[in-house]
Amino acid sequence: MTLFVSYNKRYVMNIEKLRLLYFSPTQTTQKVLNAIAAGVQSDAVIHIDLTLPDSIRSKEPGKEIRIDDGLTIIGVPVYAGRVAPDAAGRIRQYKADGTPAVLVVLYGNREFEDALRELKDLAVDAGFRPIAGGAFIGEHSFADSKFPIARRRPDHKDIEKCSEFGALLRKKAQQVDSIDSIPIPKFPGNYPYRDPNLLEDISPETLEDLCTRCGTCVSVCPTAAIVLEDKVVTETGTCIVCCACVKNCPTGARVMKDPKILGIAEWLWKNYSKRKEPEIFFG
Repeated sequence: MTLFVSYNKRYVMNIEKLRLLYFSPTQTTQKVLNAIAAGVQSDAVIHIDLTLPDSIRSKEPGKEIRIDDGLTIIGVPVYAGRVAPDAAGRIRQYKADGTPAVLVVLYGNREFEDALRELKDLAVDAGFRPIAGGAFIGEHSFADSKFPIARRRPDHKDIEKCSEFGALLRKKAQQVDSIDSIPIPKFPGNYPYRDPNLLEDISPETLEDLCTRCGTCVSVCPTAAIVLEDKVVTETGTCIVCCACVKNCPTGARVMKDPKILGIAEWLWKNYSKRKEPEIFFG
């Protein structure tokens, strides 16, 4: 059955047309959005993957990409309690006109702090109307066998909760006559946002004896910080320490050896190893 929810005089929302707009270097955010979409059970699901550099279209005013129909789920990872900066920049390429949106942040079992509030502000500035949101947990970028912070999450329990959230979104869509009757949720977080204190001039290293120069690390890097020459070269000033290269390297040649990162990973494991559960928000 097709559901139509009127939300202004010019057009209607068709929940059967669902867009997933996401930045997901290690695929965890994408997994969460896929599971939510499975619960919504739309006829058509359109993926807009903002992860790689080729997703950057135009930064010129007036040349933004329009999203003026359907329902959009926007998903981003949390970096130090904030929306990942590259995700924020790429989301700003898109403009809407009251298009309903569901906002999703994914964090590594510490805290999501101001990220969901910041994503709401980004969405509203872009012309979306947030109708719901959620904070979900995924394996931390710094997780490894020694410090398995939220290892292998989202797991089957998380995926079930994502699907349930999607089903609830569909049910609520059936219960409203107009988008105006859905209040914008009050998401946790503060403004001004916290100082993210992001790591700079740090990047994974390559173990030359294990590297086959296959180029996987180059292909998954969201900022084009890795170049394959006679050996793998990483531009530390461009690296965002997402660890996509580490988690995707087929031979285990990409590793994080920086003492600061290893210290953070140990601290996270000691203080935030207790399992946290997803949180969802409606108005």
